[in-house]
Amino acid sequence: MEAVNLLSSNKYTEKQIGYLFISVLVNSNSELIRLINNAIKNDLSSRNPTFMCLALHCIANVGSREMAEAFAGEIPRILVAGDTMDSVKQSAALCLLRLYKASPDLVLMGEWTSRVVHLLNDQHMGVVTAAISLITCLSSKNPDEFKTCVSLAVSRLSRIVSSASTDLQDYTYYFVPAPWLSCKLLRLLQCYPPPEDGAVKGRLVECLETILNKAQEPPKSKKVQHSNAKNAILFEAISLIIHYDSEPNLLVRACNQLGQFLQHRETNLRYLALESMCTLASSEFSHEAVKTHIETVINALKTERDVSVRQRAADLLYAMCDRSNAKQIVAEMLSYLETADYSIREEMVLKVAILAEKYAVDYSWYVDTILNLIRIAGDYVSEEVWYRVIQIVINRDDVQGYAAKTVFEALQAPACHENMVKVGGYILGEFGNLIAGDPRSSPLVQFNLLHSKFHLCSVPTRALLLSAYIKFINLFPETKATIQEVLRSDSQIRNSDVELQQRAVEYLKLSSIASTDVLATVLEEMPPFPERESSILAKLKKKKGPGAVSVELEDGKERGELNGGGDRGGDAAIAASNASTPSPSADLLGLRSTAPVSGATPSAGSLLVDVFSEAGPSATSAGVNDDGFLSALHAPEASDSPLVEGPGDSDSAPPTVASEDPAPPLPESDELLNKFVCKNNGVLFENQLLQIGIKSEYRQNLGRMYLFYGNKTSVQFVSFNTTVSCPGELQSQLNVQTKTVEPLVEGGAQVQQVINIECLTDFIDAPLLNIKFRYGGALQNISLKLPVTINKFFQPTEMAAADFFQRWKQLSQPQQEAQKIFKASHGMDTEVLKAKLLGLGTALLENVDPNPENYVCAGVIQTKAQQVGCLLRLEPNAQAQMYRLTLRSSKDTVSQRVCDLLAEQF
Repeated sequence: MEAVNLLSSNKYTEKQIGYLFISVLVNSNSELIRLINNAIKNDLSSRNPTFMCLALHCIANVGSREMAEAFAGEIPRILVAGDTMDSVKQSAALCLLRLYKASPDLVLMGEWTSRVVHLLNDQHMGVVTAAISLITCLSSKNPDEFKTCVSLAVSRLSRIVSSASTDLQDYTYYFVPAPWLSCKLLRLLQCYPPPEDGAVKGRLVECLETILNKAQEPPKSKKVQHSNAKNAILFEAISLIIHYDSEPNLLVRACNQLGQFLQHRETNLRYLALESMCTLASSEFSHEAVKTHIETVINALKTERDVSVRQRAADLLYAMCDRSNAKQIVAEMLSYLETADYSIREEMVLKVAILAEKYAVDYSWYVDTILNLIRIAGDYVSEEVWYRVIQIVINRDDVQGYAAKTVFEALQAPACHENMVKVGGYILGEFGNLIAGDPRSSPLVQFNLLHSKFHLCSVPTRALLLSAYIKFINLFPETKATIQEVLRSDSQIRNSDVELQQRAVEYLKLSSIASTDVLATVLEEMPPFPERESSILAKLKKKKGPGAVSVELEDGKERGELNGGGDRGGDAAIAASNASTPSPSADLLGLRSTAPVSGATPSAGSLLVDVFSEAGPSATSAGVNDDGFLSALHAPEASDSPLVEGPGDSDSAPPTVASEDPAPPLPESDELLNKFVCKNNGVLFENQLLQIGIKSEYRQNLGRMYLFYGNKTSVQFVSFNTTVSCPGELQSQLNVQTKTVEPLVEGGAQVQQVINIECLTDFIDAPLLNIKFRYGGALQNISLKLPVTINKFFQPTEMAAADFFQRWKQLSQPQQEAQKIFKASHGMDTEVLKAKLLGLGTALLENVDPNPENYVCAGVIQTKAQQVGCLLRLEPNAQAQMYRLTLRSSKDTVSQRVCDLLAEQF
């Protein structure tokens, strides 16, 4: 209270102590905040510049939401007022920036936009420096509103760059005019594409050329501060040149300038030069210029003392690699790997594997390179690398014999890495016959060589070798007795590991009872893999984070998702990748390099692979009752539920995105909805920007749904807002409550939203989910149907045959029955049919229908108003590939709706 009293003093020292105390020690939730805000208001309207600055500093230091609500409208007015002192304008700009970063939804520039932009023309350099920090932040979020700043920034930059150091005496730092302001202007311009106005663009190119020219001039001072200031501007200018990627002359000049820094005695400069050249290497205009520095970069890789610089050198070699220099770069990286730091070995291995595959002119060189890689750095060769070798060898007939011969030779080394044994076992099991003609690699020699490694290997590798042995029995009948003896031994057939024991028992039985034709069919050569993105490339992207530069493999095919579609079950090596999928909770958004778990939709391979583990999202731990269902569901109206906000909550109203109406539902909305009729978890929607995953659970007439919004880009989504609406009659049939989501979704991040649902009475339509956000300034507006269907509220009901038929007869009125006869759109697999009927929510009744081919089910749909009993009969006709589906319930609309929904599933 004493501090608040000091704020009303007219003495600077007393007022300063009061503000200082409040800035440091008063909690933003304090009861005194209203008094403090009043004192700040008085000082802001006092027109005393010293007092105004103290008040602005206090607002910026506290930076709470309450402060933003109180002063976000007042500060822009002070900032642009003609009679405001320069020192106050500086403080106001930085104060507004602080509030915008803390509460962007409260700081709305609107009418002040153009006047704030014109602060770039201010006479006072301090005001321009403070204003540009604010404008850069605002531009990155709302580029369209502030695009007029480009021409003003270019003219301001031009004045600074072309001025002599004496012109800006107060703002010259070690002979460099206004270095901080220059850097900020160059950074602001990186928020926008090249200027469309020819005159502005010409002036900017002139500025950039002048900066590059000044970098060549002899230094005016030997002090490190001079070179630091000069180089800061130079690197920011080069970043802008790279960002525009449209001026070949400037790109080549930038590359040459960076080339001079590669041998500079200053470590930081060498690091920055390597980092910038990595980006330049990806431009078609400067790629050749970057390649001229290959020897210097290779030398840096070998001789640099600092590991981070060596890592950048490796990155640059990877970026500058093409067909002309691939063999040289791969050879250098392989030789460096023998002595490379442990921290970067795994990444180096991935890069060598990708380059070897991407630029392989003949695949025998590729096989040699990868086997060398396993020999040199076996512990750092991840599963993805050797999976990919096998994938390529299987897909290319011309390299299979060479691969078999090479791995056979590699396995003869006395100390052989386990990854080499895996590759050897797999390739010899498939293609050992291609080298069996040579007595030095006869079938028994191959088997004995592999088996000599067996006892030193881990369980998954032994399992793979057992698969190779049974393939040998098929390829080389003469090895049958020897291999059966191994399979029959106690160490195999009674192995403590259940996987090894099962394989040994099954393979032994298979080799004993199957005819040669059956054996040949079961153990035939693996078919070619479907085309898909390299799992190695996916792993490198994951290591590098969402902003990684992607390197497409040159197969001329577009690959949709990481690691392609589902894996084939017979392939022990590749299928093992599923077993090693890490815990989903540890990596909800990690770009999985492993394949989607079988049963997931193909598109689930990227952001939300198996996000729905048994544990469920961590947020569900709040309020779980004894039977595991969320207790909050039993009181969706209660405003004190941690996941439901009452109408009075201050932040329950979602922030407005734009005045645009919700988009109409996507054309494929019904199709997406149908995918979830018989399942509760999966990927609901995916495009290039966004992926929406879903997990839901239902009990009686209550449901809870988790939506996971994943940002697939490296750019943040701004003003992210979702609304769920119930069109028409649905408002009186469903009660839907949503928890708002954060308005910012960072690149590569994922946010979760909880939706509580109460079924009041039966319904036909589905709620609409509308998502709006800004990506790169453009408004994205997507509407989908939420997969909430009447069958979600089924309670399964077990019934004896007599009860079922008695009830069936009771529901014999025409309006109580709905029937459809339709053609099968999928195979008539018994297990799949059963799974879908159980997924519908009903109980599947065994031994009830006189015809064992038919399926009958029973359930009760629970709504708040009433319970609707439902009986179902599905009659498949395998010969005609047709179904007859009959639904009977006590309510005609329910019979028809469930019948329509279920008919789409078969």
